[in-house]
Amino acid sequence: MIKILIADDHMLIREGLEKIISLEGNMQILFKCRDGKEAIDHIRKNSLDVALLDINMPYFTGIDVLRVIKNENIDVKTIILTVESDKNTLFEAIEIGADGYILKDSAADEIVEAINTVYSGEKYIDKSLVSLIFSKIKSKEDKNSIFDRLSKREVEVLLYISQGFSNKEIASKLFLSEKTVKNYTTSLFEKLGVHDRVQAALLAVQNNIEGYYKQKNRD
Repeated sequence: MIKILIADDHMLIREGLEKIISLEGNMQILFKCRDGKEAIDHIRKNSLDVALLDINMPYFTGIDVLRVIKNENIDVKTIILTVESDKNTLFEAIEIGADGYILKDSAADEIVEAINTVYSGEKYIDKSLVSLIFSKIKSKEDKNSIFDRLSKREVEVLLYISQGFSNKEIASKLFLSEKTVKNYTTSLFEKLGVHDRVQAALLAVQNNIEGYYKQKNRD
């Protein structure tokens, strides 16, 4: 059973998430919090699996709660709940290292998928957030590209990661096993010096992974 905490200052959001999650047989909501302070208290005192955190809350924001979790090494997966207008704050959450990022108005199946994904140890980012985040980043060319240290297959995997695809989806596109794709992601993370797929995706877009991929396929 996945033990879940929801933290959002809007009652309708809390109730909506509760309605969605309550239909899942493998999930249980233990706490519903109205602000970040309440969330921190419960996270510190209880054994939880996943915390869904509104990026903007009274007293302590979702970012503040995320920092506490990271600084105190609390073993709980985190999903940031956001809206399109929170783009700048979302970058801050990515730098700190949340496990998942979804829009508050995401479809029910996407919310369930996000919870299951982060619980399994993978990162999750709502596809609609991928273009939103990366629209702020200006692509740039680098003659001594950081991607030169990657194998051709790792570049392909990174390209799909930057487009918001999961390991399972990438495996299907490249006709590989999901385990093989996971091995490629682990290797390319190490080579690029990043900690997770969201940081890898940001780095990829910042350094124009699509342009690099097209150029290499022309050579």
